[in-house]
Amino acid sequence: SYPRDAAAPRGLGNNHMMLGQWEMALLETEESLRLEEDNSVAGANLAQIQLALGRTEDARRTIEEAFARKQDGLQFRGSLYLTAFLRGDQDAMQRVLAWATGRAGEEDLLLSTQSDTEAYFGRLASARELSRRAVESARRAVSEETAALWQANAALREAEFGNAMAARQSAKRALSLAPGRDVTTMAALALVRAGDVAQARRLANGLDRDFPQNTIVQVYWLPAIRAAIELAAKNSAKALELLKTAAPYELGQSQPFFVGMMYPTYLRGHAHLHARNGKEAAAEFQRIISHRGIVLNFPLAAVAHLGLARAHALEGDTANARVAYENFLKLWKGADSDIPLFQEAKTEYARLQ
Repeated sequence: SYPRDAAAPRGLGNNHMMLGQWEMALLETEESLRLEEDNSVAGANLAQIQLALGRTEDARRTIEEAFARKQDGLQFRGSLYLTAFLRGDQDAMQRVLAWATGRAGEEDLLLSTQSDTEAYFGRLASARELSRRAVESARRAVSEETAALWQANAALREAEFGNAMAARQSAKRALSLAPGRDVTTMAALALVRAGDVAQARRLANGLDRDFPQNTIVQVYWLPAIRAAIELAAKNSAKALELLKTAAPYELGQSQPFFVGMMYPTYLRGHAHLHARNGKEAAAEFQRIISHRGIVLNFPLAAVAHLGLARAHALEGDTANARVAYENFLKLWKGADSDIPLFQEAKTEYARLQ
């Protein structure tokens, strides 16, 4: 009825992003921009899509062209930061952080994003401080739910790095700040990964009850949480069965975050490790490593190298295991020495020598 209404392809493109259908997202977003070339939402989405497709330089040009048209904003700056991260341009990342400093309602996102970068390299103490600042910044902007989200993100990191008590404390603090849908989702996953299965199950059941028709909750997050619950019970077969639901969507932009965490892929890798399926586990962790433009600076992108190393070692492939361990330890060459996961990795690598 309204063939020149740019909102429809823009919205459809955004939906494709969430579901991990990046080529279709590109087609719809380009059509939206053809109809309304100065729309900043579509322009920022285009940069994110280009990153996901591995077209980092195209994303950088898209952002620069937007700036030339006097378009700006948090989404563009966030994508610019992530583009710089993929290029290893620390100066450009710092310029984005400087732009965000003092901007109420904007600075908190970049602080949390930088906390993920610090965690990606194993600098956990620095990541914690940045997350604390992100939470405080969001609360100053009277955005309690956003503050809780950054707290839940910090909890996930602690859980995956082996700091179970810190993860549980951080998740419970997030829930006390604002127990909305997104916060509850992140907290449930953090809690189960930190060993609090009972509370995670209660939260998952609540999400299922309250959001029966929310696509991302039902096809991405609940299968991941419930698979993690089965993993905690050492039931890898059931975990793998549950994760089949998420398989078509796990390359998606796992809202509420800019990045695609690929948590179902990561958990499937761990399920295969537990089942001693080394070849299958290696394929899952390699899939994360091969999609840098989707996972970006989320810490699982670094930790996947360790999962790959463990999978190769399980197969008896010492040469490739050694390479994968070295890749992980190179990323974490400046990591905090007291991180349990780091200590495990160094011990495992030493056994290969």
